[in-house]
Amino acid sequence: MSIEVSNVFRLFGNQKALNDVSFSVGKGEIVALLGPNGAGKSTMMKILTCFLPQTSGKAQVCGFDVVTHPMEVRSRVGYLPEHNPLYFDLYVKEYLEFVAGLHGLGRNAGKRVNEMIQLVGLNPEMGKKIGALSKGFRQRVGLAQAMIHDPEVLVLDEPTSGLDPNQLEEIRNLIIAMGRSKTVLLSTHIMQEVKAVCDRVVIISRGQIVADTPTGQVHLLKNSNQIICVEFDQPLDDPNNLMLPGVIEVVPLGQSSYRIFTQGNTDLRPEVFRFAVESKRVILSLGKEEQSLEDVFRQITV
Repeated sequence: MSIEVSNVFRLFGNQKALNDVSFSVGKGEIVALLGPNGAGKSTMMKILTCFLPQTSGKAQVCGFDVVTHPMEVRSRVGYLPEHNPLYFDLYVKEYLEFVAGLHGLGRNAGKRVNEMIQLVGLNPEMGKKIGALSKGFRQRVGLAQAMIHDPEVLVLDEPTSGLDPNQLEEIRNLIIAMGRSKTVLLSTHIMQEVKAVCDRVVIISRGQIVADTPTGQVHLLKNSNQIICVEFDQPLDDPNNLMLPGVIEVVPLGQSSYRIFTQGNTDLRPEVFRFAVESKRVILSLGKEEQSLEDVFRQITV
């Protein structure tokens, strides 16, 4: 395994930022670490990149312990933190040459810098100082510095933050390409990104792992709940009128459309139909919907 985390705790005073966290990531996997703000995602990433020691437990990267062999870990990890630290007074190429020197690339530095500029699409901005770049291009510079030494493991904290839709697609494709030969652990709040890029999802809430599953099977985590979508010819006076037996939540979608979350495996569409008949409403559409990643995330992290 490229990343192995076993029973990791991290305390800040009396607060448990991480509480007995265990998971692993294999080579060639792209894994999303998801969680609400303050769940412990960034703390976990800082531990894996040797910026922060765990209070107890064990974390290894490429077989090296993050506490006892930090230099071996750092040489094998590319890290893009959530708040991308850059030297704003340096030019793009100048900064990447500086980073290449820190990694001891020697004669290969110039070639590698040019490869990274091409790879992340920095050519149009290469002659600018970093401080003059847009947030999206600064993010590209951060990605380039994380990959410049050709690490075995990439740890990316909100890697597509600030990117426009075109840039977003390009960076997603880049991450997918990197994942063919490297291990990628990324955090994001963009659920579409997880579905488009990641093989697996690890969800953390209040410092604990609450789910670890292939992306395509996330909807099975809450298979006791069903979602019914209904559209009437006229809006309800009160959406809570749809709180029929077995319904746990009603979410308005528009003027007269509603998502109905139900508990259990019983199909409540006949009950919704009867409700429409009794309230003298016409149903324009009625169907079941598979739970999305957003739905599951919201249910298991509250």
